[in-house]
Amino acid sequence: MGDPGLFTPQSVTWQLHADPMMWVAGVRALYLQALHPRAVRGVMQNSDFRRDAWGRLMRTANFVGTITYGTTEAAERAGAKVRKIHSMLRATDPDTGEVYGVDEPGLLLWVHCAEIDSYLHVARRSGIPLTDAQADRYIDEHRAGARLVGLDPDAVPANRAEMAAYFEKVRPELACGAEARAVDDFLLRPPTHPLLVPARELLWRRVAHLAYAALPPYAHELYGRPAPEPATVTRRLRATGTLLRCIPARLRWQLPPKHILRAMDRLGPGSRPAPYKFGR
Repeated sequence: MGDPGLFTPQSVTWQLHADPMMWVAGVRALYLQALHPRAVRGVMQNSDFRRDAWGRLMRTANFVGTITYGTTEAAERAGAKVRKIHSMLRATDPDTGEVYGVDEPGLLLWVHCAEIDSYLHVARRSGIPLTDAQADRYIDEHRAGARLVGLDPDAVPANRAEMAAYFEKVRPELACGAEARAVDDFLLRPPTHPLLVPARELLWRRVAHLAYAALPPYAHELYGRPAPEPATVTRRLRATGTLLRCIPARLRWQLPPKHILRAMDRLGPGSRPAPYKFGR
C-alpha cells in the first residue's frame, strides 16, 4: 500500500468527491462565495478570471483533487503553494480605502464553508444516500483541508449544526454588489471560442442554472431573483445526477487531471470510490 493521503479511502470525502455532481456543486459554491463583498473583491482585484475562466476552474478542481486523492506530500505542497500566493495578495475597499489581505481568516473561512456546504448540499439533494452522521463526518474531515489553506481547524465548523450557525452569523455581511453581479453574468456567459458558443448555450447554461437554483433562499433574495420551487429543483438535481452517473466512472475519470486513477494505481483496486460504500 502506498501513502493514502490526508483523507484515505475510508473517508466520506474519498467517495463523495468522485461523484460527477461535484461540478454542479462547484458552480453553486462560486455563486455563494460571490455574495461576500470582501471575499469576491479579493478575486476581482487580483485575477483576470474572465480571460482565464476555464484555467481558473481547472486549477481549483486540481487543488481539490490533489488534497483528496494525492499523497500527503502532494497535498501539503499544494496547500503551501496556495498559502504563499494568498499571502502576497491585497484588495482595496473602494468605499473606505482600506487595504486588506485576501488571506484574512474570516475570508478564508467563508470560502471554505461555501464550498463544503455546496458539495454536501448538492450531493445529498441529487440522490447520494448520505446519513446525517456521514454528513457530519464529511464536514469534520474537511477541517484538514481548511488547515492547508491557512485556517485553524479548531475555528472551522465540524458538523451540520456548527455550519448552520456559521451561515446564520455571517449573513449580515453578505450583499450582492457590482462584483457579485459580474460573477453572476460571467457564470451564465463565460467567454469561449465562437465555435463553442452553441455548446455553451446548450450545456454550460444548464449547469449554471441548476447550480444557481440550488442556492439557499437568502442567496436568491440577495441576487434579486425569485427562488424556484424547492421540489422542482430537487427533481432536476436528481435527474441530472442519475444521468451523469450513468456515464461509466472509468470514462469520467480519464479526463485530466486523473487524480482518482492515479490514487487507485497507488493504493490498489480496493481504493476505488463507489457510492455503495456509503452504506457501510
